[in-house]
Amino acid sequence: MTSALMSRPQVTTSAASDSDDSLLARMRADDTAAYRLLVERHIDRAFGLALRVLKNSADAEDVTQEAFVKAWQKRHDWQEGRAKFSTWLYRVIVNACIDQLRGPRGENLDDVPEPRDESEDAVSCIHRQQVVLQLDKALSRLPAPQRAAITLSYHEGLSNKEIAEVMGTSLFAVESLLKRGRQRLRELLKRAEGDVRSMLSGD
Repeated sequence: MTSALMSRPQVTTSAASDSDDSLLARMRADDTAAYRLLVERHIDRAFGLALRVLKNSADAEDVTQEAFVKAWQKRHDWQEGRAKFSTWLYRVIVNACIDQLRGPRGENLDDVPEPRDESEDAVSCIHRQQVVLQLDKALSRLPAPQRAAITLSYHEGLSNKEIAEVMGTSLFAVESLLKRGRQRLRELLKRAEGDVRSMLSGD
């Protein structure tokens, strides 16, 4: 990430121990140093979440930057104890990702990896690459809310209750999203496994 927002500030030991609420309180007084520290603390996980959902680093960077810009713009509206900053940040990123996924977009064929030209066990190498590719492709074919819920659960380690808070929905709705998402992934991967085997067994 090359933007000024994504650059890493020097963090002192005392500053690093400040809570998010403390930094947000300083931000309400227009303290830009507190803002930069909050960015430093959360940017890696925020970008990682956006990247896992969108599968595109440029789009993920845009979403992440917009989320942190919004955090600064809304600094005077923050109320201590209302919600954790990380929950708010995840909600902004997930909503932006879902909006983007629901919009028109083309297939990025350049992202498909080519098999490595190596003599050692080429078939195993191709098979492994195809499995990873098929898993990635299967996840990308899920409806946006299902993809976001599964990403928050498996990659971010959030509980169903936390996911419901991030996505602004009920616990029952999250459980339904996860159940239907897992079922769909199993169907897609089972079908893909047959395709991979057929490709490898062909002449």
